Amino acid sequence: MKRAMSLALIFALIILNMNVTACAEELSISAQAYVLYCVENDTVILQKNGSDRMKPASTTKIMTTLLALEACEKNDPIVEFTDSMIAEGSSMYLKVGDSLHLSDLATGMMMASGNDAANATALTVSKSIEDFSALMNKKAKEIGMENTNFVTASGLDDDNHYSTAVDMAKLMSVALENERFCEITKNTSMAVEFLNPRKQVTYNNHNRLLSLYEYCIGGKTGYTKSAGRCLVSAAQKDGVTLVCVTFNAPSDWNDHISLYNYGFERYSAVKTDDKNKQYNCNVVGGEKDEVALYCEETPSAVLLNEDVDKVSRTVYIPQFVYAPVKAGQCVGMVTYELDNEVITQTPLYACVEILRQQDDSKIKGFFRKLF
Repeated sequence: MKRAMSLALIFALIILNMNVTACAEELSISAQAYVLYCVENDTVILQKNGSDRMKPASTTKIMTTLLALEACEKNDPIVEFTDSMIAEGSSMYLKVGDSLHLSDLATGMMMASGNDAANATALTVSKSIEDFSALMNKKAKEIGMENTNFVTASGLDDDNHYSTAVDMAKLMSVALENERFCEITKNTSMAVEFLNPRKQVTYNNHNRLLSLYEYCIGGKTGYTKSAGRCLVSAAQKDGVTLVCVTFNAPSDWNDHISLYNYGFERYSAVKTDDKNKQYNCNVVGGEKDEVALYCEETPSAVLLNEDVDKVSRTVYIPQFVYAPVKAGQCVGMVTYELDNEVITQTPLYACVEILRQQDDSKIKGFFRKLF
């Protein structure tokens, strides 16, 4: 989902961020630290203390859930709950001897914020909680979480367990690229099938923002006495995806709604319909004189409202290509630019294979027509 931004857009956002403090004060945000982040252009729109180390509480389970789901990609192992997996705090109420699939532990973490599910995940994916925390930190570094250190799989307090609002926004944006994560986090409740004893249990999602804000597409709550109320959420409207993170926020629901309204009022997605257009390219020396082209969906580009109408679209197709042409071969490009800087683009591919024509007279005839 992340796209590189043009230099011109970066400079524009630097200028915008000079006024961030004033804008944020007008919003009356209760959080000690917060970030409003745009997924499509990998940009922090608003922040306060966004790089300060904070206790993330159970928002940590976004990482634990993501690792659980990645471990389920080839197979979904059955987990038998043991004494070593017992945890204090919020729970799925798992009992020793219960068995269920690892993917259902992911559901239990995102719905009920089960600390027991987090420990069970850690001890299933890794040999120990320490090994799993090392896996969490490895993943954190891979996705650019520069000021984060995970110690617990559940998010229970530890002096060395910390993250930042900016880092958690990056984590959520990466988690949204996982389809199974998106399917879980968007639900207000989900049922879990226990294998032993045979039963079905429905868990309600602690994320009330799903009901309070129509554009919310998921998120994770967190709370400890030391961390205060923590919330990481995502919202999507008209092609714009925003992530909001608040730490130690007494009025977190209202904080997120205010920040989302701020973002959606000022940013818009560049409208693209390249996938539905038809393109052709001349072919020299082929069994056919031209090849039809197609493109996959153009990556999203999100800009300030005043810049959207300034975007130019250019289709780059060569005057001709030589046969043979392979199906799926990149032949051209559709490019969107702002102030002469590329903000998004998509390749044009050959729809079918065009074999070379053995008769060279056809090649000569093509160039006679051309010149």
